[in-house]
Amino acid sequence: MRGKAGRWFCSLACGVMLPFTAAAFWYSTILPDWLRIGLALLFPAFFLVCLLWGGKIRLTGCAILMAGFWGWYLTDPPRNDRIWAGEYAVPADARVDGTIAHVSHIRNFTYKTETDYKSAYYDADYDLDRLSGMDLVTSYWAGDAIAHVFLSFSFSDGRHLAISIETRRQKRFSYSTIAGFFHHYELFYVTADERDLIGVRTDIRKERVYLYHLQLAPATERRLFLSYLAEIHALNTQPRWYNTLTDNCTTGILQRADARWRYRLDWRVLLSGYTASLAYDLGFLDHRDNFATLQNMSLIRRPEGSRPDADYSREIWENRP
Repeated sequence: MRGKAGRWFCSLACGVMLPFTAAAFWYSTILPDWLRIGLALLFPAFFLVCLLWGGKIRLTGCAILMAGFWGWYLTDPPRNDRIWAGEYAVPADARVDGTIAHVSHIRNFTYKTETDYKSAYYDADYDLDRLSGMDLVTSYWAGDAIAHVFLSFSFSDGRHLAISIETRRQKRFSYSTIAGFFHHYELFYVTADERDLIGVRTDIRKERVYLYHLQLAPATERRLFLSYLAEIHALNTQPRWYNTLTDNCTTGILQRADARWRYRLDWRVLLSGYTASLAYDLGFLDHRDNFATLQNMSLIRRPEGSRPDADYSREIWENRP
């Protein structure tokens, strides 16, 4: 009986590991590429051989292969020294001195097309005592269920700082949604001017973008902004892996906000297109209208042929609730 249970467990484990190891190696950052592709093909093949073999070889082979795979996967380190795609090449940094936040390398690209742009960055100081609001941005690029979610911080002097938790993509790879489930992307906080970060979505990619003003206590807004700045600084020396399920654009916001686990596990976190409705139910959005009405009013409508210019932030807030 014990032998049958062992064989059953081994077969189940190897069956699960076949596709997982193939994908993990295929989407890994191993160089050279021939080694990455070879491991993606050969490692699952070894599991398959163990499944077909009998006796102690099956158990021993499965154990060795699983120990070898997890030994590599769990110690595979994220890095900051790769050859990055242009939009992720220069990370922001931040430090706080008293009530002044010094933010460097704020992205401010000018786009002709999504792939044809002029790179530009600037440094700026922000007075924490002038932090006046926080806005939730949801950008839809794949139907109603999936959206990219990020925050923009407003200051009483009229400036805005948008921060988006994203995948840091290498230049040699094209974007893949599936790759985000494995060690493929490092975590990256795009810290940018609204003209860049929101404008590229509304005017260049033609995505459906909503801008919601969050109703939070000033102390909460300040704590969340400082948490973002601390993480931006930490990632410069302590890189982390992005993960579509556990460490993505939406879970990152909830983690920075110290949200309770029951909110982090809400189905609307995984299906990020419904994150704004979750914020509404939690009382973080204006309740003078029902959510459908608020959502309709929060849609950013841009004239045909618009390009984000210096007045972009003012323009997108005109007639917004």
